[in-house]
Amino acid sequence: MLDNLKKYDIVLGSNSPRRQQLLASLDVKFRVEAIQGIDETYPADLPVAQVPEYLSRLKSQGHPLQPSELLITADTIVTVDNEVLGKPTDAVDACRMLRALSGRSHHVISGVCLRTADRMVSFSDTTVVTFAPLADDEIDYYVTHYNPVDKAGAYGIQEWIGNMGITGLQGDFYNVMGLPTRKLYQALKAF
Repeated sequence: MLDNLKKYDIVLGSNSPRRQQLLASLDVKFRVEAIQGIDETYPADLPVAQVPEYLSRLKSQGHPLQPSELLITADTIVTVDNEVLGKPTDAVDACRMLRALSGRSHHVISGVCLRTADRMVSFSDTTVVTFAPLADDEIDYYVTHYNPVDKAGAYGIQEWIGNMGITGLQGDFYNVMGLPTRKLYQALKAF
């Protein structure tokens, strides 16, 4: 599948093991080149739903490309009450975020950018996730044992808290892990 990509050296611009696993699950051959030193600041007036796509393009543009390369970059945010919950700064911040998500629904939005030396395509996908009410001892347990400071919204859906706390999901499960695989596959197929 995806024979149209054979002419490219595909590069995933992410150190995320989850994104690497998800891209590999599409049977795409790629190599990883982490993109360092990108200031992930976005305009204050940018609508929240557009932030991940903006950041995925920003990451992409910070990486020089060879003519044969196809670069894939992505960014994922969690939003609740129109507030962006990125990666927590520490365990206290992670607990704060999880308390904000407890007993309610939130949006997980991933932006993806595909870029070659002469073409760029970007898109985003949104998944609505609902958590059961989480007790403080459950939040503390999760943060202590799983250290989710590298995850938007302070949780990994594939981890303990997702297994015991999520009561509903509308949209792409893999989007919540950081890469909307169905939309990405369709974009790669059309590239």
